[in-house]
Amino acid sequence: MDGEMTTLRRLEAEGAAALDMAGIGEARLDAHRLLLAAFGLDETHYLLERMQPVGLNVSAEADPRDSTNRYREMISRRALRIPLQQILGEQEFMGLTFYINAHTLIPRQDTETLVELVLSEQKDRGGRLLDLCTGSGCIAVSLAAKGGYTDVTATDLSSEALAVAERNARMLLAESGWRIVSDDSDLVPDAGLPPEAGRTGPAPAKGIFRLFRGDLFTALPRGPRYDIIVSNPPYIPTAMIGGLQPEVRDHEPRMALDGAEDGLAFYRRIAAQAPEWMNPGGAIYLEIGCDQAAAVSALLAEAGFADIEVFNDLAGLNRVVRALHRTGCPETVGL
Repeated sequence: MDGEMTTLRRLEAEGAAALDMAGIGEARLDAHRLLLAAFGLDETHYLLERMQPVGLNVSAEADPRDSTNRYREMISRRALRIPLQQILGEQEFMGLTFYINAHTLIPRQDTETLVELVLSEQKDRGGRLLDLCTGSGCIAVSLAAKGGYTDVTATDLSSEALAVAERNARMLLAESGWRIVSDDSDLVPDAGLPPEAGRTGPAPAKGIFRLFRGDLFTALPRGPRYDIIVSNPPYIPTAMIGGLQPEVRDHEPRMALDGAEDGLAFYRRIAAQAPEWMNPGGAIYLEIGCDQAAAVSALLAEAGFADIEVFNDLAGLNRVVRALHRTGCPETVGL
């Protein structure tokens, strides 16, 4: 194809055909989004310039030859079933744009069900909120940004995932007055300071967002208890992972997917350990697989939680289990 005669429309059709041959379900839509990203165009300028030779696209941000090569390279990566969001480096969630890479799950609309439920039920913004298995930080950051909760903590076992969450917190919260702190010296310069105490200076205008690396509750400092606990833990049974779409199976982190033999391993641990980390009357919200509502509800009931309720996503599938902690806890966790 002669580069000077190539139009955006022809490039898009070329990319869509390649993706269609690779078995991509939304080949034309993906090709379109990659084209806009490669050329730095918005929809309006694409519509105005799609029939012009690429070299005459005055709205493009880069050299047209570089943009064309970049586009074709992006199409090649997508044809290998690398997720579109990882190629673009971003995904929208709750109206916010999150940075994404291969070290975290891609935020999904199903998870917005959990965030929206917390926002609708938890009107006291002054309590402590904890997000376990935070990944990209999409739940914790969205609750901080949209809900105005003033004390938010996020944990993850993966240092790479926690770095993504830290980047998103700084990008989406710091400029609006949030203070972002972490216990991982690889993430923030002042991380050698005690994570829970020892911070000096005036209170932040919005709140404080903490990140801790570790395995569920073991990541946390001793002492504080939480009013709200949220989590989207790994919940896919090990044997089912091989049958997932290649984008998920081969390119999203297995440790964020694998819930062990029956998919319930993390729910067992969270349900058993959460009461000692919660204030009386606190609420826990767990995203679940659509066939796990009864099992997760039973685990929470066994752990002493009350008012257990299951909520559906927009597709009408079971997606979130919510429960309340009614009993008291020791004054200091872990003693």
